Amino acid sequence: MALTLKFYEDKVHSLVEQYTITEEQLRYTKSPKDSIELAKVDDSRHAVLALDGDKLVTFFVLHEKEGVKPYSSNEQALLIRSFSTDYHEQGKGYAKAALQLLPDFVHQHFPWINELVLGVNIPNVSAQALYIKCGFVDEGKQATGFGEELKVMSYYMKDVEI
Repeated sequence: MALTLKFYEDKVHSLVEQYTITEEQLRYTKSPKDSIELAKVDDSRHAVLALDGDKLVTFFVLHEKEGVKPYSSNEQALLIRSFSTDYHEQGKGYAKAALQLLPDFVHQHFPWINELVLGVNIPNVSAQALYIKCGFVDEGKQATGFGEELKVMSYYMKDVEI
């Protein structure tokens, strides 16, 4: 696995077209196509692709400014939203690898950010376990998303040497 994180560009749209996301996944997250459309009209949203070679395996959005407010009052926080892994690529470690690459990626592109925050559905204990393995902490905060209660988890950025 040679995973890399890259911002979405229209020239790789065909990779997004091939991405498989199930109805079950869509209960908890937006599809990459919908997320990219939102990012095109909101410059505080940044669509990110996790690529294994030339294959899109994991997708998420980094949301600045107003997007963070329901989850954190920290103005230097960045919200991770619409996180998913292609249905055919689940269980291969891609989500964990993408989360492990994320602090360096964020430090490179958003050097002022000191916290990553996300909301995870309370029944989704496997995702919570993954986030904890990757350094996220649960400080007991909750929010509402997709009409369901979410557990808010944070990752505190350390100074990263580039």
